[in-house]
Amino acid sequence: MDISHPHPALPSVATPSVLPKEGSTVGLSAWADIDLTAISDNVAELGRRAGDADVMAVIKGDAYGHGLVPVAGAALAGGATYLAVAQLSEALAARAAGVSAPILTWLFPPGADLAAAVRADLTVSAGAPWALTEIAAAARATGSAARVHLKADTGLGRGGAWREDLAGMLRDAARLEAEGIVDVEGIFSHFACADLPGHPTVRAQQETFVAVIADAERVGLRPRIRHLANSAATLTNPSAQFDMVRPGISVYGLSPVPDIGGPTHFGLREAMRVTARLINVKDCGPGQGISYGHQYTTKGETRLGLVPLGYADGIPRHAGNVGPMQVGGRHYTVAGRVCMDQMVLDLGADSPAAAGDEVVLIGREAHGEPTAQDWAAAIDTINYEIVTRLGPRVPRRYLGVQQ
Repeated sequence: MDISHPHPALPSVATPSVLPKEGSTVGLSAWADIDLTAISDNVAELGRRAGDADVMAVIKGDAYGHGLVPVAGAALAGGATYLAVAQLSEALAARAAGVSAPILTWLFPPGADLAAAVRADLTVSAGAPWALTEIAAAARATGSAARVHLKADTGLGRGGAWREDLAGMLRDAARLEAEGIVDVEGIFSHFACADLPGHPTVRAQQETFVAVIADAERVGLRPRIRHLANSAATLTNPSAQFDMVRPGISVYGLSPVPDIGGPTHFGLREAMRVTARLINVKDCGPGQGISYGHQYTTKGETRLGLVPLGYADGIPRHAGNVGPMQVGGRHYTVAGRVCMDQMVLDLGADSPAAAGDEVVLIGREAHGEPTAQDWAAAIDTINYEIVTRLGPRVPRRYLGVQQ
């Protein structure tokens, strides 16, 4: 990661505590190992699949719970040429931490300090006419041209401009670029159903995107970076590559299309492994209700194990009786409700488990461990939610490629 260009002091984003690379986990209730080499290798694989297109690695949401700054370095080491975050505050925090690679940011309200963004050499998205106006005002105030990516809504029905607003924004952007106020480096959009490669909206959005680029060129714009492909499209739709792909969840070794294949199917590996320690193991007879509401009852003589994580740490409360874990190579599910700070496992009468033994909550598919996808399937959500909700009480330990 290039950190040779200093930047002014900027806001920071709260992150979990970080353990030394070789730090001992003795005495910890739980921790998350983040394999930075896996992230670097995943980005390299995504770059290989992208052909001639560059890779913009999405590191929003504290890098999907993996850590903004360490992941930025690993992604760049893997060949990413651009980074992307959603919130302006995240982009400013990355700059404050010394990340000097190009960074795109696209979520900010009217009145945001866009002058700080221009001074920090960030690439700012204009997804509405008002945003382009405020970006231009910030550029004039700083005396520096603002680097802009125009966002078109090609059918997602979410962020970005469309119809008359988009046509007017393209004309205004061309005028501002001619005046030297902005540099329209890129145009981008986002798929609605890229995780369903055969869905008719995929082709329709690509065709609309091509038409938007043609409209931009007709008014005099010559964007150098056109990007549309998210993780799912990067893995399944080579025709959507354009100049750059913009993968998010796949950077972290998780599949955006689990119905098609898991990480190993796509040559990826999971970067996050979450481990806890049993803090109590005790014998229990049959017919005993477990945890709040007694929504689980033991069926025979057994042993109970207490896991010191709960919904305050990001474990979904509705994972009661279905959330998967592993102890000593054996697979279990949560017994009863997930509490704020703890949950229970019914280990079975023959379990040799003892207090202090490790519990794997999130591991790797290739190792036969419970995965983020397993948790997602158990509670009817997506693997993105499982990793991004891991709370700050769970310290991170970074392994492999370092900054």
